[in-house]
Amino acid sequence: MDNTIRVESPLVILHGDEMAQVAFEELLKTFVTSRLEIELKEIDLSAENRLATNGQAVTEAIEAIKKYGIGIKNAGITVNRSQLEALLKKYPDVDGNALDPLATKSPNGAIRKGIGGNITREDIQFRNLRVRRPEWIDRDIEVMTMDNGGIKDSFNELARATGIIKLLFVGSSGDPEELHRREINKGDPLLLATNDLGDIRDWAHRFFQRAIDEKRDIYLGLKDTVIPGYDGAMRSAIEDIYQSDYREKVEGLGLNFYYELIDAQAARIVSNPPERALWGVPDNTTGRKLFKLVNQLKRYGIPDRSAHVSISRMSAGGGDQYGSFNAPAREDGIVKVVVDGEERHARHVKKGDPMLLMSNDREAIKDWVSQVFRDASRKDKEVYFGLKREYMEYDEVFSNVITEVRRELAKQHTPPPSFMIMRPSRQLRKMITDPPRNALYPSQNLDGDIFSDISAALGGSLATASSIIESKDGAMLFEAPHGTAHDLYVKYQESGGKEAHFNPSALIYALGNALETLGERDGNRELADYAGRLKQALKDTVADGIVTADLKGKITNKDAEKVVDLYGFIDALKARM
Repeated sequence: MDNTIRVESPLVILHGDEMAQVAFEELLKTFVTSRLEIELKEIDLSAENRLATNGQAVTEAIEAIKKYGIGIKNAGITVNRSQLEALLKKYPDVDGNALDPLATKSPNGAIRKGIGGNITREDIQFRNLRVRRPEWIDRDIEVMTMDNGGIKDSFNELARATGIIKLLFVGSSGDPEELHRREINKGDPLLLATNDLGDIRDWAHRFFQRAIDEKRDIYLGLKDTVIPGYDGAMRSAIEDIYQSDYREKVEGLGLNFYYELIDAQAARIVSNPPERALWGVPDNTTGRKLFKLVNQLKRYGIPDRSAHVSISRMSAGGGDQYGSFNAPAREDGIVKVVVDGEERHARHVKKGDPMLLMSNDREAIKDWVSQVFRDASRKDKEVYFGLKREYMEYDEVFSNVITEVRRELAKQHTPPPSFMIMRPSRQLRKMITDPPRNALYPSQNLDGDIFSDISAALGGSLATASSIIESKDGAMLFEAPHGTAHDLYVKYQESGGKEAHFNPSALIYALGNALETLGERDGNRELADYAGRLKQALKDTVADGIVTADLKGKITNKDAEKVVDLYGFIDALKARM
């Protein structure tokens, strides 16, 4: 092939869904297969193929990343109930009652867990983006959360022995039933949280009535796709009450009710706040953080975004909520935590009460902290950890590990970067209202999900952030932090492919990062230079005022602005290469 670069090592390509996949295929054709002699290990991770293979495609993706070391992943959808029913009709040979969880759930957590990787998300350094600061001072938004239950009133401790942790349930039969078991090592943190279904319903009545009394639009945020037996059970109970008791009243007053996953909802509300709203976040640990953030924003507003923001999120490989056992209680009874044969805790639950058992791996925590310090040292970043160590024994292990890693670095005559430990609520507020020059914010799983989406939205768009998953073994998976852009895909289909509105920046940057890393590992300077030019061409394209519709009005030189569609943006990028 003429004028192509030969690449020795393969690159893993994980395909996705909808508009993101339309863009991904065009980028691969334009900047990979036509420019490089490279072997691509392609795996279809679309929702349809995940179901058709009963999750086997996800397992193949994990093995490919572990084997070949470098890959790029596109966004995929997590199917809802109606989408699942439609897919099952399309594949009648697939038994809907025997589906592996990998067939229907988001593959992201499984991949992170499978390769033992942690996520770092950070702003792409566009030179001329002028993000509109949302007007927050005195904004009429109130946050309402539950006072009791959940992680706030959890049983949490560090395992006293290495062995098996069991969650037992004693119901009407009087015989202990094992709900869940997992291996745990001495020193690993564990936590049991439950919530009272009656308290949830009482809260829902107060929440909706307050919105009616104060004539506020209603926002409800949970993470039911990832924690269906816990957040999903809460959502179901709250929405049942809305439908039966409040929907007519709310609509009669001309008010609106919105449900959204809490990470996406937080990003939307912070970056584009409604005029008057009541924001319900039943999970009290998340709710208190967002309550404090909103009060801070109402008082001081959001400053200009001139600092570089980077978030390291501990992966699902470490557990926490994303690796939990979660389910509503089938009947009244007692739930017990048994560690290596010793009963450590017992509490009463009632039928329908959501239960959550989560743990983490101390060694995984240490790998993550070490990676945080490596990344911060390499890029000259200050580090701000967020931990609830004052009253959470679960979080104390993170603090201990930070000290341990710091001492190990000192013995190697490698000083760790400057760092602070603060509460997660303070960490979030600092990231938004007082960002230092170049900072890294390490967060546990759910916090990291929410914080990174807020940060990306304030940075301009989810398409202006990069995301890297890195394992301790050196496997690296580059991805775009955004989703599949379902609404844009519907327009694309309805227009017969003529309306291709999508910002491919994050996918381009992920592709550039993957190729650059491959070039560095292979000692292939030509490939590394090409990848660097691809990333620079992306920045130059936006610097010249050529943007997609999501960045309209957000560049510093308005006179130079030219709004283009997906293909126009790729053409402009190609010209600058």
